[in-house]
Amino acid sequence: MEPPAAKRSRGCPAGPEERDAGAGAARGRGRPEALLDLSAKRVAESWAFEQVEERFSRVPEPVQKRIVFWSFPRSEREICMYSSLGYPPPEGEHDARVPFTRGLHLLQSGAVDRVLQVGFHLSGNIREPGSPGEPERLYHVSISFDRCKITSVSCGCDNRDLFYCAHVVALSLYRIRHAHQVELRLPISETLSQMNRDQLQKFVQYLISAHHTEVLPTAQRLADEILLLGSEINLVNGAPDPTAGAGIEDANCWHLDEEQIQEQVKQLLSNGGYYGASQQLRSMFSKVREMLRMRDSNGARMLILMTEQFLQDTRLALWRQQGAGMTDKCRQLWDELGALWVCVVLSPHCKPEERAGWLQLLSRWDKLDVCPLEEGNYSFDGPSLQPTMAPAPGSEEEEEVAATSPRHTVFGRALLAGELHWNDAYLQRILASDSYGPSLTGSVGGDKPTFDPQGRPLWLGEPFPTACARVDTLRAHGYPRQALRLASAIINTLRLQQRHQLESYKQQKKETWAGVWALSPLFPPAELLQKGSTCITNTEGWVGHPLDPIGCLCRALLEACRLEEETLTLYPDSGPEKRKVAYQHVPVPGSPGESYLVLALEVALLGLGQQRALPEGLYAQDKVVRNEEQLLALLEEVELDERLVQVLRKQAGLLLEGGPFSGFGEVLFRESVPMHTCARYLFTALLPHDPDLAYRLALRAMRLPILETAFPAGEPHPSPLDSIMSNRFPRWFILGHLETRQCELASTMLTAAKGDPKWLHTVLGSIQQNIHSPALLFKLAQDACKTATPVSAPPDTTLLGIALELGLQVMRMTLNVMTWRRREMVRWLVSCATEIGPQALMNIMQNWYSLFTPVEAATIVAVTGTTHATLLRLQLDTSRREELWACARTLALQCAMKDPQNCALPALTLCEKNHSAFEAAYQIVLDAAAGGLGHAHLFTVARYMEHRGLPLRAYKLATLALAQLSIAFNQDSHPAVNDVLWACSLSHSLGRHELSAIVPLIIRSIHCAPMLSDILRRWTLSAPGLGPLGARRAAKPLGADRAPLCQLLDAAVTAYITTSHSRLTHISPRHYGDFIEFLGKARETFLLAPDGHLQFSQFLENLKQTYKGKKKLMLLVRERFG
Repeated sequence: MEPPAAKRSRGCPAGPEERDAGAGAARGRGRPEALLDLSAKRVAESWAFEQVEERFSRVPEPVQKRIVFWSFPRSEREICMYSSLGYPPPEGEHDARVPFTRGLHLLQSGAVDRVLQVGFHLSGNIREPGSPGEPERLYHVSISFDRCKITSVSCGCDNRDLFYCAHVVALSLYRIRHAHQVELRLPISETLSQMNRDQLQKFVQYLISAHHTEVLPTAQRLADEILLLGSEINLVNGAPDPTAGAGIEDANCWHLDEEQIQEQVKQLLSNGGYYGASQQLRSMFSKVREMLRMRDSNGARMLILMTEQFLQDTRLALWRQQGAGMTDKCRQLWDELGALWVCVVLSPHCKPEERAGWLQLLSRWDKLDVCPLEEGNYSFDGPSLQPTMAPAPGSEEEEEVAATSPRHTVFGRALLAGELHWNDAYLQRILASDSYGPSLTGSVGGDKPTFDPQGRPLWLGEPFPTACARVDTLRAHGYPRQALRLASAIINTLRLQQRHQLESYKQQKKETWAGVWALSPLFPPAELLQKGSTCITNTEGWVGHPLDPIGCLCRALLEACRLEEETLTLYPDSGPEKRKVAYQHVPVPGSPGESYLVLALEVALLGLGQQRALPEGLYAQDKVVRNEEQLLALLEEVELDERLVQVLRKQAGLLLEGGPFSGFGEVLFRESVPMHTCARYLFTALLPHDPDLAYRLALRAMRLPILETAFPAGEPHPSPLDSIMSNRFPRWFILGHLETRQCELASTMLTAAKGDPKWLHTVLGSIQQNIHSPALLFKLAQDACKTATPVSAPPDTTLLGIALELGLQVMRMTLNVMTWRRREMVRWLVSCATEIGPQALMNIMQNWYSLFTPVEAATIVAVTGTTHATLLRLQLDTSRREELWACARTLALQCAMKDPQNCALPALTLCEKNHSAFEAAYQIVLDAAAGGLGHAHLFTVARYMEHRGLPLRAYKLATLALAQLSIAFNQDSHPAVNDVLWACSLSHSLGRHELSAIVPLIIRSIHCAPMLSDILRRWTLSAPGLGPLGARRAAKPLGADRAPLCQLLDAAVTAYITTSHSRLTHISPRHYGDFIEFLGKARETFLLAPDGHLQFSQFLENLKQTYKGKKKLMLLVRERFG
């Protein structure tokens, strides 16, 4: 095949076409090059110097000099390839750490001197300025070369890196740019052969004298061996010459530090969790592609070294042992590794022995237990490209083959690529020329057409991903024109296949219509077609496929259309900067009116719009999404002109009519990958040119079939929470992501339809039918509300209404679901209704039963809807304001009746300013108390009543609460203690009558002795307070021995006696001290009675007799109380 076209981008180093080792100095402008130089160039490129010496008995010195002169590399591009990671070498890469950039600066600053070329060896000194305060540093550089390739380098800086150091770069560029300023000598052996014995002896002695400390031991050893007649050195003819170039048998390849490559890959893999490590490994993959493009054998060599280190990654065995999947970053690197091996093995110019060696390595790696398997259920021998509709898969035979399919590793496709070849006559015909013979009906295999009806070539007979892998391989190995020719033939085949599929579907649809009307005119034909189909037409998709067929075609076609003054690395993450890319239409030879840019857009839409099943496995599904986004990112870089818009419109129409073959067709199967992301791009692109088509396409794409079959229309959803969604569909690992993309498409349509009620309501209907996630519906509602209420323009009432409708739907969906976002949703709904107006706000208050819980309605809706800020925003007159207040009060009362426990107090608070409503709320509380409203809530409302200045009502509620309360003898830390003490204080402040009435309740409800004695003591400290009429009832404090407190005193004494016996039943020695303190408090209460001292003494005697076995305790009792 011919070499790649020489196309130089702006800012790239000069290639051989622009700078041939300073050859311009040897010939004047327009002067033909000497025949000696032309011949010497060709010999220097392809012949080892030893081969020249063997072929000719005597080579004249001038000829030797020209061969040696032209043997040094002539292209700066290759020097750059081995001294920087980016390709092309970007002048925009201003990072001074890049060796090529640093070397160029050293050259331009005059840091190179004392350059000498002796045969095939170049040496020189590089003076590098030191850091501030440091002296200048001098580095001696040596370079060996052969057949225009650098074969070894040595530098005094002792750089240990993958690529050449800046000093080697500076010396190499000096030799390329200033070749005729370099002193040139023949190989040192030629010079020595011209010396006589005396000259040779003088030469050796002077050499030893100049470097005696380094070479003297070696010189003496060699002299001893030469003087020994039978030594090995005397049995060999001649002597080695490091300046004489490589031998015939020596490999001719650029110097590559294998040890450093292995070490760096190993280190980067050990840091695999860091983003920078993944980036650097991707850059190394890009370097392999760059080498392949330059036909450099080191590309495969470097890939072998990297693969071996990948397989030695200790994490592989750990992941396999734990049964865990590798990280996404690592899996992506393995995918790229596998794809690169396909390109290497499928090389169109490699030798058979090279390919055999690669396949042997791959086969060995493939058998390793730690070798990662290919993710997804993609076939290895899928259906070939056909000019007609392929038969629908899913037969029993295919299922049986799938069930018994062998283990497929990431190297499986590379091994299969080893079975492919390039010697097919028709394939060679496609690759060789843009024009074809006059026959347009030729065939391959006898029955397959080789040209479409327009006379354009087709490529049939192998699976589509395999055919695209050929395109990627041609492009990777530096055959861009051939890659474009094959890509065009593949696209021609896809077009023809699409046309036949569409015709077949239309025929099937027509026949179905006839059958439907004959049987049942009410049965929809699309539904019948779907019911009659058992599986998806394309079981494996092209987007997300391990070989990335659509991406391969798009990148090849777009690369041909890129303007030359712009540079872009089409492989992700391989360049430091991403710049705006400009494309132009480049005509397709032999296809009038077509351009490669048109083909790129068309094939991208064919792939993205293909109806296909979602693959198995989390990573494979995630890859589908990522690959789709990468393709769309490429398309978004293309500026659409009228020509491309027509392609968009045509393809959009075909996608809508594509039936089961299109993801936008009428027939959509349950396992189909949704089209939301692709539709969003098409909608945005088509909207300015054909709004009707844009909306039709986007609305068709809103479907999410996996959820449609799970949620039949009109049936309630079992659990609409997003966190539970993924659990219901364990195979669809990326369901949450797909739903988010669906929401983004809907949001885009809502925003675009602002101001157009027709489309707004159509989009709303689609959203309500297809989106099942409450969280996403809520987000849509929020986005719509924000879009409808710009800061500097009047609101869009239609869009606001749609936002409210979506919010109401969310409320209904999540009414019976516990979610922390409900309060946020309720508040937002009230604010949205406020934006629309008072009627909307009153409507949600009046229909609260189906939207909110009683607590939400009473504490958020009613309260927020009547705040000062809300009323100010609504700007209501007095009557309308009172109407809103009345609606809120009615809502609060209804909530209090439905849930008095949680809504009674909010209802009372809201109804404060309306006497009748407040009375109604109070009555609801009284009724609820009889129905079992807890004492805690009753106490809370009672305290509120006291705070409102209604002590008698507070007293009433407190007595109702006490009637429900029961505090046992050992519950002196009961949570209601403070409420009881407050109720006692309230009754004491009201007067003797209220106090007398509450004493029986206290005695019946409280059996805790310390608590009873505390209440008794509080009541005896002061006289009862003012009565309800304001007259003082008593001037003196009440006595504990008189009514009504005498009953409480008796209850307290009884409680102490009962509690004492209860505690003594199971008392332990460590609690004796606490019990003695308890008896001390009991004595204080006993002494409040007139005969309290006698009662306490009798009580103690009883204890001593009853528990005389507890001698130590009784001794403590006697010591304390006698």
